[in-house]
Amino acid sequence: MLNQLVIAGRLVSDPEIISTDNNKKKTLITVAVPRSYKNFEGVYDTDFIRCTLWNGIAENTCEYCKKGDIIGVKGRLQTSTYEKDGEKKYSMDVIAEKVSFLSSKKAEE
Repeated sequence: MLNQLVIAGRLVSDPEIISTDNNKKKTLITVAVPRSYKNFEGVYDTDFIRCTLWNGIAENTCEYCKKGDIIGVKGRLQTSTYEKDGEKKYSMDVIAEKVSFLSSKKAEE
């Protein structure tokens, strides 16, 4: 079995470190990934993919990346459940195992 994905896209906002209760470092980022085809209106849609980064990967991404930078993320999908209004809900996140810094928006200008 295999649970692996690779995405490349632009950071939607500046990443920020969150310290957890057990002193681990965490960063939540959203990567905007344009689709490779046009929709019925002739426009390229964009998917906004939420990723969770831990410890060293989180620290390095916060230090070297800003909003608009292009990054690559290699990771795995993880599902979780929670309850809202008495109803069981499911959520799917990307857990990053590696982040590659591909292009800085500042360098492009």
